[in-house]
Formats: sequence, structure tokens, C-alpha cells
Amino acid sequence: MIDEKLARRRAHENNIARYRRLLQTRLSDVERHFIESRLAEEQTALSMLALARS
Repeated sequence: MIDEKLARRRAHENNIARYRRLLQTRLSDVERHFIESRLAEEQTALSMLALARS
């Protein structure tokens, strides 16, 4: 169970890092909006995972 939570945490952290890197590139408004939405979703998921551990 701990390994699964660690793997999910790492996946969310990796996705967040990837989306932040993408936001530093040239994007259309539609692309930027989509990536910002996905970034917010990943950050929320990571926060919820941290709360579930407590």
C-alpha cells in the first residue's frame, strides 16, 4: 500500500514538473489553458493524496 501511494505521489510530482516546463514554451491560448487546467488538477490530486495519508 505504501509503495502504491509513493508511486502515485511521484507520478503527480512528475506530471506537475512536466506541465510547468511546458508552460515555459510557446503555446497557443487554448494549449496554455489546457495545461494550466491539468496542472491545477495534478496539484489538487497531490494535495488530496497528502491529506489521505494524515
